[in-house]
Amino acid sequence: MSSTKNVSQSCHVRIAAENCCSQQQQVEADDGPTLTSTATTTLSISESKELTGLTHECGVFGAIACGDWPTQIDIAHVICLGLVALQHRGQESAGIVTSEGKSSKNFNVHKGMGMISTLFNDDSIKKLRGNLGIGHTRYSTAGGSESVNCQPFVVHTAHGTMALAHNGELVNNESLRREVLGRGVGLSTHSDSELIAQSLCCAPEGVSEHNGPNWPARIRHFMTLAPLSYSLVIMLKDKIYGVRDTYGNRPLCIGKIVPINSGHTSNSTETPADGWVVSSESCGFLSIGARYEREVEPGEIVELTRNGYRTVDIVERPDFKRMAFCIFEYVYFARGDSIFEGQMVYSVRLECGRQLWREAPVEADIVSSVPESGTAAAHGYARESNLEFAEVLCRNRYVGRTFIQPSTRLRQLGVAKKFGALSENVTGKRLVLIDDSIVRGNTIGPIIKLLRDAGAREVHIRIASPPLQYACYMGINIPTREELIANQMNAQQLARHVGADSLAYLSVAGLVQTVQRKHIASTKPTGHCTACLTGEYPGGLPDELSW
Repeated sequence: MSSTKNVSQSCHVRIAAENCCSQQQQVEADDGPTLTSTATTTLSISESKELTGLTHECGVFGAIACGDWPTQIDIAHVICLGLVALQHRGQESAGIVTSEGKSSKNFNVHKGMGMISTLFNDDSIKKLRGNLGIGHTRYSTAGGSESVNCQPFVVHTAHGTMALAHNGELVNNESLRREVLGRGVGLSTHSDSELIAQSLCCAPEGVSEHNGPNWPARIRHFMTLAPLSYSLVIMLKDKIYGVRDTYGNRPLCIGKIVPINSGHTSNSTETPADGWVVSSESCGFLSIGARYEREVEPGEIVELTRNGYRTVDIVERPDFKRMAFCIFEYVYFARGDSIFEGQMVYSVRLECGRQLWREAPVEADIVSSVPESGTAAAHGYARESNLEFAEVLCRNRYVGRTFIQPSTRLRQLGVAKKFGALSENVTGKRLVLIDDSIVRGNTIGPIIKLLRDAGAREVHIRIASPPLQYACYMGINIPTREELIANQMNAQQLARHVGADSLAYLSVAGLVQTVQRKHIASTKPTGHCTACLTGEYPGGLPDELSW
């Protein structure tokens, strides 16, 4: 069994010049930046990951109070609740960094391995008192599942402290790493998020900074060096920058914190702002008293201050390149109540189910889903087919991972610890079971057996996305091509392999059509990354790291 070690500490941190910028002078401890830090570390949890499906990405969140400071808004608590709403995007580590807005040397930091509920409590939130802050919940892509890679990253520049949180993965990690190392900058991790932070520490050539750092110019320079994939929140002493790559591959949106008694209004411009938030998804806005404002546009750099937010720059992508928002945000990653491109994720998944019936109808008695990921699509399939929707699987919400290996017989029945079958809804029925995706294919077979043991007469599998055939290099941990079951078997072969009466996927064209249906009459440019489905990578394939 793994053990957990909790460490609380307050420390004065001195960062040597080579760890930040070659032109930065080394700061003596008495005058150096002060980080009030509490950290929690655990053993690496990578060994306990279940090799069943996709692993999520990361979530970023930032909040700033409007008006006079110190604010009456509990910014640290707002960020913590925002991260709880983004917990589905990463469960390995989390962190929050706050600033009171007075000093460029004093940031409050708390981060570590584990879930948000175990990392943050009343004491840690009190130590994070501030008027602005950013947070991060992480699943590791570049850089391992270790405490050294916990975000937000905090670095000390010649102009004060900077904190950064990143969702995504740099496709040109290697070339940017060479560029940063070539300046004499030292890197302490393999995380591309640290690489981004360090690349922002030095001003680009030709940019005058006699009156202080030009952060928008620094961010723009980084964006020209690294086309994708990232959404960033960057915090300085008294402002936050929200940044989205020029392809719009990773999501980012803005919300307005409104007075507690403002209620619902269709015209949020009439409601005064108590503060502003920027987040990977909008799903947590209502729970923190915020209202969805809009998305950060691809290539946009947004600056948030106590006076509001404004666009400070937009970096254009090449004319021959299309927008490439990750289509699997709609299929799997995002929470159903999030809004992307003017539409709620739940509604898109519902429509995917409708399209799935049009493409792959079947004679059946009831439609159901693998909870909860396939439920929205199952409702769409049922409505389009005029079949009854009925729950057939009951999820056990209290299953924990175990390192005790059961007997072969119990291992073969392993799905039983996650699901129970509602036999009264199943017995004698021909059922259609909807799931959002199949990755390795080692879960659906035991579920089918469970349903047959409960009395199902026929089990037809319908998948509300196309077959996954390619790896992702932009922040999603999709397994190697050899591990993806769709590269080993076609739909008919897989149906026989897992014991289904039939199996069919939604087509790529059907998925794209469904996602873009609201944009057909719009002049707003759109485009979606389907690399994991088609092998067409918007930014090309990454180079292998040389160290």
